[in-house]
Amino acid sequence: MQEITEITGMIIKAEPIGEYDRRVVLLTREKGKISAFARGSRKPSSRLLAATNPFSFGVFKLYAGKSAYNIVDASISNYFEGLREDYESAYYGMYFLEVMDYYTRENNDEKEMLKLLYQSLRALMHEGLSNVLVRYIFEMKAMVINGEFPGMPAEGKWEESTRYAVSYIEGSGIEKLYTFTVTPPVLQELKQIADTYRARFVDRSFKSLEIVDNL
Repeated sequence: MQEITEITGMIIKAEPIGEYDRRVVLLTREKGKISAFARGSRKPSSRLLAATNPFSFGVFKLYAGKSAYNIVDASISNYFEGLREDYESAYYGMYFLEVMDYYTRENNDEKEMLKLLYQSLRALMHEGLSNVLVRYIFEMKAMVINGEFPGMPAEGKWEESTRYAVSYIEGSGIEKLYTFTVTPPVLQELKQIADTYRARFVDRSFKSLEIVDNL
């Protein structure tokens, strides 16, 4: 009898397989990033139909197959439905999913990355925060967690508020990450810093980022 395992995580990628199946990628608390098949999940009557869409967060029951896991059930606690109702926020969210797929690995400790993704998607639905600010905070914090963020650039003249914001992003806990706003000049400087470091440390392009940059 196959052993069923429960994991907590989020669907960060989904693609159709055959007529009714899906292959998904989950970012999980217990196993890092994993691939899994959801048999029959594209059938209208399947209980996994909504649960295997991107952004779905919850507890997934699965068993290990020869080359991937197989999902047999899911209990979703957050579908992030607000992102589905706002196309701009949805594209930012899709970009965040792509970044997580790029950075995370199987059997790695990705708890902080999962937490960052969850809180960042929540921030996108917060009316008091601009999606642009959330994006730059997310990008820099992802680099911090991945051990790549070199801190405030030594060159250039920067607003004191920009220095404070970067220091806060670098040192704060994820739960308190999205608790501030900035002026337009500071936002522009955060963009400069995030863009510079992304170009330096990320060696691929993201389809969703091309769309975000044109919004």
